[in-house]
Amino acid sequence: MKTLLALAAACFLGIGFVAQQHVAYREPLDEMLRFKLLAHLIRQPVWLLGIAAMICGQVLGAVALDESDLGRVEPLLATNLIFALVIAHAVYKEPLSREVWWGGLLVTGGAVIFLAFGQPHGGRTTAPDSPRWLAAGAVVVVAAGFVLVALPRSLRTKAMLFAAAAGMLFGVQDALTRSSLLELGQGLPVALRSWQPYALIIVALLSLLLAQSAFDAAPIGISLPAMTAVEPIIGIVLGMLVFAENLRFTGAAITAEVIGLLMIVTGIGVLGRSSFLGKPGSVVRQDGGSG
Repeated sequence: MKTLLALAAACFLGIGFVAQQHVAYREPLDEMLRFKLLAHLIRQPVWLLGIAAMICGQVLGAVALDESDLGRVEPLLATNLIFALVIAHAVYKEPLSREVWWGGLLVTGGAVIFLAFGQPHGGRTTAPDSPRWLAAGAVVVVAAGFVLVALPRSLRTKAMLFAAAAGMLFGVQDALTRSSLLELGQGLPVALRSWQPYALIIVALLSLLLAQSAFDAAPIGISLPAMTAVEPIIGIVLGMLVFAENLRFTGAAITAEVIGLLMIVTGIGVLGRSSFLGKPGSVVRQDGGSG
């Protein structure tokens, strides 16, 4: 049952991402990284259905996690990229080259292997004033660095770096959500006195803006994979650094985790070499840049 729940969650996540990208890709490029983009998207029924599908997938994933452990469910949730590629090809007739399929399979397979063998476990509640939260702050700084590096780059590079930055913030969002729920368990007044719920709202808005900006820049085969791969890995890393969770460090586990990470990097590299002509109406230079 938990396997079916996790796969259903991955399917709904894939549907949600496809619907969001289908609408965001039609927005003007000058709206990237501007909240005007979200203001326009929120008036689009298909985009709202995509958000609803994504939320439904997150709820099903939470139910699956409640019935099982992270190491068994997270690898199945990571298959949302494959669902998204299949749905995009079948419904919206988006051209998916051999490079996109190979890249998508490598990214998904790498994430599945890393999550399956890493199997984080244990952990404890972390106080709001704990220096452990500096790790989450460091992730936010790195994500901001990715955005700054992406600004003068081509649309393809923008999409991949924005997606990676969004995945990082989604990972921070997961950590803040967990902490906020733990605080809420001690009573609403306690939760409201903590900084995490307010930081959660800000990070959620920024991650959503980055994700939609990535979708605005490029088709889903280029704009989604980095997001899909980075979020669970950042979630695991923050679980270790903030909540003192333990990752498996046996010889076989470390080998598999390294292989998984190499597959993810290779898959994103393959996707970066796939054919991409740019958005309709944009001018793409011979060096791959856009103008």
